[in-house]
Amino acid sequence: MKITRSTTRPYSRPRWSPQTKWTVGVGLLIFAVYLLVRFSAVFTLLILSLITAYVLSPLVDWLERRWHIGRGWGAFIALVLLVLALIAFLAVLVPPLFIQASTLNLNLQLLLENTTKLINKPLAAFGFKMNPSTIGQQLPKAIQPTLEILLGKGFNVAMGVVTVIAGAGFMLVIAFYLMKDSAEINEYLLSLVPPSYRADYLRLKDEINAVWGAFFRGQITLALIDSAIITTGAFIIGLPAALPMGALAGLLEFLPSVGHGIWLTTAATLAFLFGSTWMKLPHWAFALLVIGLHIIFEQVDVNYMIPRVVGRRMRLHPLVVIIGIIGGAAFGGVLGIALAAPTIATLRVLGRYIYANLTDMDPFPGEVSEPLPEPDPRWWKRAPEELRQRLEMLRRRGSPSPRSQGRRSRKKQT
Repeated sequence: MKITRSTTRPYSRPRWSPQTKWTVGVGLLIFAVYLLVRFSAVFTLLILSLITAYVLSPLVDWLERRWHIGRGWGAFIALVLLVLALIAFLAVLVPPLFIQASTLNLNLQLLLENTTKLINKPLAAFGFKMNPSTIGQQLPKAIQPTLEILLGKGFNVAMGVVTVIAGAGFMLVIAFYLMKDSAEINEYLLSLVPPSYRADYLRLKDEINAVWGAFFRGQITLALIDSAIITTGAFIIGLPAALPMGALAGLLEFLPSVGHGIWLTTAATLAFLFGSTWMKLPHWAFALLVIGLHIIFEQVDVNYMIPRVVGRRMRLHPLVVIIGIIGGAAFGGVLGIALAAPTIATLRVLGRYIYANLTDMDPFPGEVSEPLPEPDPRWWKRAPEELRQRLEMLRRRGSPSPRSQGRRSRKKQT
């Protein structure tokens, strides 16, 4: 039997029920999670490609606007400049980094030998003698593998060179097409959004773009500045492994609120164990000097550089950052740790939007993340001024009032 479609009545189909929509949505979510876990290496490569395209897109836009270069050629030029910058970085900084890491490794081995000799000495207390030579003999064997992994030997981890080169090549190719066809991709994504929600989509897109822009462009700039300052200061005061510590300071800038604490703990430990390379100070005094200088630098970083370079969008509570780092390490390894802060900030934007819709509130009463106010050029005077105001308040509380002074004078007269 042949089925013919009526020309007088428009074709209609049954709509999905809410239960069907929920079932399909949950099934797709479970399938997406399975793909994320099953093909995590592919998603890592895709995320790196997205990051590369996002960071280089302003350069491609500038080339297209200033020199009227097509987006394809602009993307190619941006990627070539990125590769040349990486090669120059590896050629200039990696050799001295290896040298200083090897020197630090030798220093730690010497410290380990001295500790072993100290442990091997017999101990006497209250008439009892102990000879912990067994512990001294086992200590180097237990710690040496860890030292080799952490200090220098870990750089020689056997990696497949062909796999790395192939992965980098695929990443650059994906980033090239993401930059070249960014306009078409944005139009396609916008077409998927229902017309009644496109205004919300564009607003959320702007907010999330501001978060990731503050993280990548601002945080990378801040990391380079802080790394240069820390490296220079470490060389001046004679901090051991100055260049690796400067590089570590730059990397830890990608962990807001906790990076300074991690670096200070590491630097103070090195200063206390080895002292300065040229300053004739006791090790404990040199450690206090490092702590004091870093506290001053942290104040400058928080009050000047972060407001000007990053802004408020990446300011998160330290507990939130720590939980995000733990979750990022569990799901994404090193990349998950590095992207924990902007991911949490993005979830904060989406969470406020969802909460506002659930409670029938305006999802956009204002900017989700207001810009940070102008830096205070006299931040170092705030603490003394606050202390002076508090002392003045206490003095006023302790001084007698005019009424009580009048009563005392009348009593003296009588």
